[in-house]
Amino acid sequence: MNIQKMMKQAQKMQEQLARTQEELAQKTVEVTAGGGKITVVATGGGDVVSIKISKDVVDPNDVEFLEDLVLTAVKAGIAKGKELSQQEMGKLTAGMGLPPGLM
Repeated sequence: MNIQKMMKQAQKMQEQLARTQEELAQKTVEVTAGGGKITVVATGGGDVVSIKISKDVVDPNDVEFLEDLVLTAVKAGIAKGKELSQQEMGKLTAGMGLPPGLM
């Protein structure tokens, strides 16, 4: 094996990974909870960028219900963002023969 060639390939892969991570930070996913009453938008990096709450779900006498809906939607948004990230990174690392969990 040519060490120089391997180093160049590793550097190229690092650059591709960095570019993919930057792109994922710009891509967004949207999820809803409570039959569409709560909408969360998250990035492929797992950051929540917005939360929308329908007025008809706001009940001052049942704040816990609203809190549960928001928490459910936020968790789903983060999970969907991570799923997008795994899919995109999987495309990049496919065929490299890396052991599971390395990327």
